[in-house]
Amino acid sequence: MTATLWIGIAIFVFVAALVGSLALLLRDRENSAVEDRLALLTGTGPGKEDLANEKSVLAHPLDEQPGVFDSLFARFGNARLLLEQADTPLTLTKLVVLSVLVAAGGMLLGGVLRLHMALLPVLGAVFGGLPLMWVLWRRKQRLKRFAAQLPDALEMIARGLRSGQSIAFGFHCVADEMSNPISGEFQRAFEEQNLGVPLDETLRDLAARVPNLDLKFFVTAVILQRQTGGDLAEILDKIGALIRERFRIWGQVQALTGEGRLSGVVLLALPFVLFFAVYQLNPEYLMILFSDPMGKQMLAGAVVMQVLGALVIRKIVNIQV
Repeated sequence: MTATLWIGIAIFVFVAALVGSLALLLRDRENSAVEDRLALLTGTGPGKEDLANEKSVLAHPLDEQPGVFDSLFARFGNARLLLEQADTPLTLTKLVVLSVLVAAGGMLLGGVLRLHMALLPVLGAVFGGLPLMWVLWRRKQRLKRFAAQLPDALEMIARGLRSGQSIAFGFHCVADEMSNPISGEFQRAFEEQNLGVPLDETLRDLAARVPNLDLKFFVTAVILQRQTGGDLAEILDKIGALIRERFRIWGQVQALTGEGRLSGVVLLALPFVLFFAVYQLNPEYLMILFSDPMGKQMLAGAVVMQVLGALVIRKIVNIQV
């Protein structure tokens, strides 16, 4: 009877979250962003001193409106920037709704498999964190591709400067000739230039959107060259060569630390695998950890030691280049 009740609760949460997500997706949209963009393009909007507020109008879709969760989490960090760096169409509201749906589905799956009641919240929390983990993984992969493309982009800009073209023309060449993600970022910088945003501000915004140390070197070099003069093409060539050398050394480090990283994965995954294996063989033996006070203390200590072990292993194998 208790299992049936938990299954019913999980189904109710799943259906409620589904209805809420449909309501958020199908709600009426206002056209204030459209009016702001038209006013900017026709010259009747604010001046250049307010471009910092207008960039959100230029960079995001016309029908985008801040959701409830966007306003709620805005004080704790720039969640919009995280989703933008991951290049995902999800908004923060959609991400939260998706996490709730997946968490409810995980609890429902645990109820169908007749798992112990104490495991259902844990299973829901694990499943609920999967969408956020996917966003973080997608962000990491996108930034890694950007870093690999940056040397070629800098060399392309340097060739354009040697041929007598402007740096804005170099941005346009990178946007046309190269693939995402670097083409999209430089295309956005080129469009901001066409709309009258100062180059220094455009470059700082680019460095803020893409947390890459080599890109910061490029931005700093361009800003200093505009203030003091010098051969910018030669500077970009040297930065590109530096990035390529760093990638070569980083590959050697990855090869040398491969065994340690694999050992860390095995050691961190082993307790969870043994947990589910013992649960399948003798559930009552394992449930003492959740029912007995000493078992709860041992379980909490095991979680703390697991986290400390993960941090230590990460510190050993994560060598900065």
